[in-house]
Amino acid sequence: MRASDMGALAGRRIVLGVTGGIAAYKAVEIARRLKKAGADVRVVMTRAAASFVTPLTFREITGRPVAETMWGEPHHHVEHIALAEFAELVLVAPATANFIAKAAAGIADDMLTTSVLATRASLLIAPAMNTGMWENPVTQENVARLTARGVTVIPPAAGQLACGTTGAGRLPEPVEIVRVVEEYFSRTQSLVGRRILVTAAGTEEALDPVRYLGNRSTGRMGFAVAAEAVRRGAEVILVAGPTPLTTPAGVRRVDVRSARDMHAAVLAEYDAVDAVIKAAAVADYRPAEIAAHKIKKSDGELTITLTRNPDILYELGQKKQHQILVGFAAETQNVAEYARGKLAKKNLDFIVANNVAEKDAGFGVPTNHVQIFYADGRAEDHPLMAKSELAGVILDRLEETFQKRG
Repeated sequence: MRASDMGALAGRRIVLGVTGGIAAYKAVEIARRLKKAGADVRVVMTRAAASFVTPLTFREITGRPVAETMWGEPHHHVEHIALAEFAELVLVAPATANFIAKAAAGIADDMLTTSVLATRASLLIAPAMNTGMWENPVTQENVARLTARGVTVIPPAAGQLACGTTGAGRLPEPVEIVRVVEEYFSRTQSLVGRRILVTAAGTEEALDPVRYLGNRSTGRMGFAVAAEAVRRGAEVILVAGPTPLTTPAGVRRVDVRSARDMHAAVLAEYDAVDAVIKAAAVADYRPAEIAAHKIKKSDGELTITLTRNPDILYELGQKKQHQILVGFAAETQNVAEYARGKLAKKNLDFIVANNVAEKDAGFGVPTNHVQIFYADGRAEDHPLMAKSELAGVILDRLEETFQKRG
């Protein structure tokens, strides 16, 4: 069969990392399906993974040597570097909580983690673990750190786990994981030649030299969108409010603090971009006066007079020429009504709306449940998903909008 007849995976170079969980047996089927689809698959196993599945099994399926240790007889000169340079994509499935923690911290203490740290290829991970381990705040923080760097996370499925409990933590079925890999390669470079501006995180409005008015936005959604856009080949400018998140590789970042700072930064880039995805949570108001010194505590009440900040998205809508404008609406009630009103008032192409009062949606969490409303009246309801996955949905809709404009 010719490579051109085999689809998106024909000839693709994939490093499959297998870590030490009971779900490692599913990685055998993942390797088989990738190989059958025409991919060149190299497997890297942790020592714990080899306790569940033998390296010989993967070697027979892929037709390639299996990398297990930094200290054995190498198959290539400086093997972890050879694997890192070989890969177009590194897929870790299953990804244990231990691997996720090490990857988030940049720890490189075995063949898999050193290869991951050395590669410039995209990283896609499929977590699998006990529900308690998956829902532990430390794991969620590590996942968020990876997502902000551009790592794609396939959310674990819910169901019966090996430990006998039921909940989220199951490795998705191999056919689903391979489908995600196929989608990754089919989307790669789909935005080449496009320049996209993304805003992220909240803004801070100073009260005095010590205090400020702010909000709970962490920037995770905007950073995930920026990472996905650059992965698809776009030139990306990320205008970010205060956040500890790491800049995704390949993204040009402009740091700002206040709404007026963001207004100036966005307007400076606007004429030269093809699209703006306005994911930042910008303060609507700021103190009318900023105290020169720290405001001291007194026995009485403190009154602060607020004044309006510039409405960045409204102004972009008024100036819009060729640009596609995408807004966000974080609401706590009447989500559809408020989102549709904002869509029309600000001359947007579509708007992503969510109820931040919902569990596991909105600020400070790695997942979101959104509705998307379009200028032509259409609406979509998307289930709870990882923000990295939602970033893909948003970019898919942006690409569709580009195509309709011709």
